[in-house]
Amino acid sequence: MGSKTLFKWSKQITSLQVGQLIKAEKDLQKALIIFDSATAEYTNGFRHDHSTFGLMISRLVSANQFRSAEAMLDRMREEKCSITEDIFLSVCRGYARVHRPLDSVRVFDKMEDFLCKPTEKSYITIFGILVEENQLKVAFRFYKYMRRTGIPASVVSLNILIKALCKNSSSMDAAVRIFREMPDHGCTPDSYTYGTLINGLCKLGKIGEAKELFHEMGTKDCLPSVVTYTCLIRGLCQSNNLDEAVELFEEMKCKGINLNVFTYSSLMDGFCKGGRSSEAMELLDLMVSKRHLPNMVTYSTLLHGLCQEGKLQEALEILDKMKLQGLKPDAGQYGKLITGFCNVSKFQEAANFLDEMVLGGISPNRLTWSLHVRIHNAVVQGLCLSGNLARAFQLYLSMRTRGFSIDVETFDTLVKYICKKGDLHKAYRIVDEMVLDGCVPDYGIWNVVVEGFWDRTKVREPAELLHAELMSELADE
Repeated sequence: MGSKTLFKWSKQITSLQVGQLIKAEKDLQKALIIFDSATAEYTNGFRHDHSTFGLMISRLVSANQFRSAEAMLDRMREEKCSITEDIFLSVCRGYARVHRPLDSVRVFDKMEDFLCKPTEKSYITIFGILVEENQLKVAFRFYKYMRRTGIPASVVSLNILIKALCKNSSSMDAAVRIFREMPDHGCTPDSYTYGTLINGLCKLGKIGEAKELFHEMGTKDCLPSVVTYTCLIRGLCQSNNLDEAVELFEEMKCKGINLNVFTYSSLMDGFCKGGRSSEAMELLDLMVSKRHLPNMVTYSTLLHGLCQEGKLQEALEILDKMKLQGLKPDAGQYGKLITGFCNVSKFQEAANFLDEMVLGGISPNRLTWSLHVRIHNAVVQGLCLSGNLARAFQLYLSMRTRGFSIDVETFDTLVKYICKKGDLHKAYRIVDEMVLDGCVPDYGIWNVVVEGFWDRTKVREPAELLHAELMSELADE
């Protein structure tokens, strides 16, 4: 009833009017009210068509309301409204966006039940989704089914097939073979074909073959895209061909190819791994001057390179730039910086950054957890060696609270240095916690603790007096 009062439609209500209102309304629930209020006009002769249904389905898919979107498809069938291929594909692409490729296939399989015969466009869309989502076994089966159905080989479908084969080292040769056979199917490889193969070869370290294909592109009037250049630059950097990578970078600039953040970051990574972080910093300045904003990968690359070379002040400046740009450093980036401080024995600074992580709510994930276990243990040991025992014990307690495992060497170092300081009760507590953690103290740890208690005057003097009395009694006998 509310929908009828919200909208007073003219007697000449049209699908165009309804569609324009649905498009203009940003709120999904209100868009549904518009749609339903138009449905109420069925008694006046109005009918939703594929355009209004299609718009509503698209809005539902964008909001990840897939069940409602599929219910709308069923309603279209009930109302004998023609369903276009594009409406089905919008649902398939929506499922792909949220990484549910098998649901994309399920919706594709329903098309003929709705009297919508899939064309080559639909087959290629589903094939591409399966490859993109790494459902390779299903993708290869689907490709064979597609060919049996009578869908001819095309540049687009063969490009997707080559991309799938490039994902595994074992099928790389098959990718190259299909590439060479493309003309036999009446298909001429395009820039995307070459780029896909070059990327696959670079990932496998086959830089020589990748370079040959790159040069072949020029003879076939195929212009390399920025993506192809970037893949080759990254491959050259990873294979320590840094000078060639720089030449390629300069070639891009000379040809007026618009470099992107990935191009800059790839070359920066090469500079940093080659111990040339100063050139990477120059590249950062050039990148910013061209109005390309660095991303998390760019900053991680620079942090790693600068810390490896001991340029900690510059690394701190990079961290500040990240924060000013609104990017929040993650546990991996903090790990690089803290490791840099540990490498130059600046353990107090390292501990401060561990505190900053805690205050910022930054925790290691599954990939960086083991790195941070090593870092925390190294910092505790370093603080002990540098005489900052209070700070070392504080960090030790933080480790226990946060669930970081403590190395036997860290226990050993803490106990020895705390005993030397004379805080035996604290040392005994650490030994007790060590045993609770399933670590068995070795002879050295027990020896240090026992010697610590022995050196206490209240223990030593009565023991020496008792020893003297016993010796005297033995002498009297």
